Amino acid sequence: MTGKRSAGLLLFRHSDRGLEVLLGHMGGPFFARRDAGAWTVPKGEYEPDETAWDAARREFQEELGLPPPDGEAIGLGEVTQTNRKIVTVWAIEADLDPQAIVPGTFRMEWPPRSGQTQEFPELDRVEWFALDRARAVIVTAQAAFLDRLAEHSG
Repeated sequence: MTGKRSAGLLLFRHSDRGLEVLLGHMGGPFFARRDAGAWTVPKGEYEPDETAWDAARREFQEELGLPPPDGEAIGLGEVTQTNRKIVTVWAIEADLDPQAIVPGTFRMEWPPRSGQTQEFPELDRVEWFALDRARAVIVTAQAAFLDRLAEHSG
């Protein structure tokens, strides 16, 4: 395997605003003041001994603090992000209350070279977006998943 791989679940629902997707805003100081390009499918890295599907479900639980929903999984394929990470995503129709999220956390040295370690949420907020708005804020390469979901949903 060359490079890192991530897998995730993209929840979608139909509302009076049309097709909506659930995205998470990346936590930590690098994304705190960013909107465009700072939203992502809930996902995470995995090693070769784990399947992408198992990783997607595990990462959903870790990042959102909730079990992944049951339902038909629609394979949305892979994309390669600018950092060369390969991301695999499935879409599942489900309605989730963003207020129910209990995000996982990570630790990093902050401020840089300070010797101090701080804890940050993996995703600092989660929201439902109509597809047009989602395309404006999602990590650029991941917009392909939105297009594939829209094609599948007709």
